[in-house]
Amino acid sequence: MEKVRQIERTAMSSQKPQTGLTQLMNYLDSRSIQKGICTRNFDTPVAHLLTTFLPTSKFHPIVTREFRPPKPDPAGILHIAKSWMHADATSLIMVGDSVDDMTAGYRAGAATVLLVNDVNRELVEHEHTDLVIKTLDELIGVLEEGFVGDR
Repeated sequence: MEKVRQIERTAMSSQKPQTGLTQLMNYLDSRSIQKGICTRNFDTPVAHLLTTFLPTSKFHPIVTREFRPPKPDPAGILHIAKSWMHADATSLIMVGDSVDDMTAGYRAGAATVLLVNDVNRELVEHEHTDLVIKTLDELIGVLEEGFVGDR
């Protein structure tokens, strides 16, 4: 675990926000849309991302690597839904870039959005992927027009 922590600490020094992150968060914040995080990172890099790039955006709860069981188990997403007083996750959208993200969202009953990149292109056709975007700000139009995915 310490090796993983060291890798994450090193990565923080060159961390850059995903394209469209600020625009999407501004959109969600302007509409008071709740946001949570379900990640396999430790809390330190998550805190660094939030304080460096999104200091005014609020996320709750934040589910990190210490949460058990981890993704691809849906427990983290179901925990977020429960904390928001939802009976289940069917009204949530899980945005991620890994098979664990898509599987956890799918198993929780949430809509899944793949942030596609050169490494994860095979997930575009994955059975747990509902919608594919190239940049985070593309989600604004999806939310404005109504989410239409594969399910």
